Amino acid sequence: MIRNVLGSRTREVGAAGRAAEVTPPTPGPSGKLDVEACYRYCEALARAHHHNFPVASLFLPSRLRPHVLALYAFARAADDFADEPRWAGRRAEELDRWEDLLHRCFHGEVDHPIFVALGETAARFDLPITPFVDLLSAFRMDLRTRRYATWRELMGYATMAARPIGQVMLYVFGYRDVERHRYAEELSTALALTSFWQDIARDLGRDRIYVPQEDLKHFGVAEEDLFARRESPALAALCRSEVARTRAVFERARPLVDLVDDDLGVEIALVWHGGWRALRKIEQAAGRVFGPRVTLSPLDKARALGHALARRGTGLLSRI
Repeated sequence: MIRNVLGSRTREVGAAGRAAEVTPPTPGPSGKLDVEACYRYCEALARAHHHNFPVASLFLPSRLRPHVLALYAFARAADDFADEPRWAGRRAEELDRWEDLLHRCFHGEVDHPIFVALGETAARFDLPITPFVDLLSAFRMDLRTRRYATWRELMGYATMAARPIGQVMLYVFGYRDVERHRYAEELSTALALTSFWQDIARDLGRDRIYVPQEDLKHFGVAEEDLFARRESPALAALCRSEVARTRAVFERARPLVDLVDDDLGVEIALVWHGGWRALRKIEQAAGRVFGPRVTLSPLDKARALGHALARRGTGLLSRI
């Protein structure tokens, strides 16, 4: 599910938690991995995937970008364990291994490149381990829960899965207050919901339906209709209804754009406007749920960037 927050995959993750095209660093003469090489590895892993939303864009301060990429690499690899076909039959075991590496990382006892970088980031910013453990718990929940009876149940899951991402991002940027974290949770949840509706057809291939069962019943859409890829006015109305609910979550998150400083401001504005635009495109395609997957085009991303810069000011262009 966390793919819904992180963006769409284009390449699988290999046995060591790495993209197949990305070569991990090798130990130096001391037998230890170089920390900077590990950060570069995390960056290469991020660049090996397509993202609807920015991941450590050039608008972030260069001193913080590697740390955001380390957070991403941890979540990205674990997400692939939970979703990628190659891990079928041993997903739980891989997630257990990942959690073991996580605990060892927080004790400085790991030689995996992602965890070497993550351990450095955690130490530098005094990150708690809890959000990372919570994230892995959400992945495990995705292995055993494939339907949600009510909107309340779905929101509970989406929030549980999305909250850790917003938490650790704000920690890295020095924000630990309740207000900003509440808005970040709303934004992460809104992004997750957006991708649920974006990936209705794709998730059927995993026998997952995130549309609440009560909503299917209310609009007269049966699971058989979904698996038969049957478009209908009822399904279109259902999609528009879920979009409207998700738009309300985006609106609740909007104050965060103005509550962070310029180190994070454009990035948050980009994510908010990109998610808002994706949601609008999903609404426009409500009658073609089983058509081409809705994605943000380069023009969409450029427009989102324009809105973000207009909201936060253009002085940050000097960082590029």
